[in-house]
Amino acid sequence: MTVEVHWPDHLLTLEDWIALPEDSSRSYELVEGVLVVSPRPVSQHQRAIWRLAAQLEPQLPPTHGVLTESEVVIEPGPYPTIRVPDVLAVPTAGIDANLPRWDAADVLLAVEILSVGSKRTDRVTKFFEYAEAGIEYYWLIDLDEPASLTAHRLIDGEYELVAEQSGRATLDLAGTPITIDITALTSNRPGR
Repeated sequence: MTVEVHWPDHLLTLEDWIALPEDSSRSYELVEGVLVVSPRPVSQHQRAIWRLAAQLEPQLPPTHGVLTESEVVIEPGPYPTIRVPDVLAVPTAGIDANLPRWDAADVLLAVEILSVGSKRTDRVTKFFEYAEAGIEYYWLIDLDEPASLTAHRLIDGEYELVAEQSGRATLDLAGTPITIDITALTSNRPGR
């Protein structure tokens, strides 16, 4: 039996976004009411997301936790912008409340792992959207060898570069030192 799905042919409101059918075969975001569809991340990208989250979670203070691929309302307006960063650091209270999506003002850190088809969006469009929305920390991870991390912090309403590193990096995240083994995001596990 084939189920026919009718996708919207108009600008979407938040209510329209919420009413969309669940579909894990692709990635979806909303930009000023326009539905943006892209392929799901491939295996190395997915592994890097998981490994980064596993490194971040135990280093955060108990007030914050890590989520992957969760919705963030960048602009609520009548035609909203909703992004889905690869990794987020958000308040534990919101995780405990089981929020379906996050207000950008509550996001401490957003991380995008660059991939073919999203590099310009991640480096330019999301860079300005996340800054304008008030997300304090924004990291970009490039998995091309050598894997690297570019970290920005929001200062006076604009992102400033605070680190650009490969290998191992120790970064300040709201007063908490966080060490990331960037090489481990792409390397084979030891002993294999």
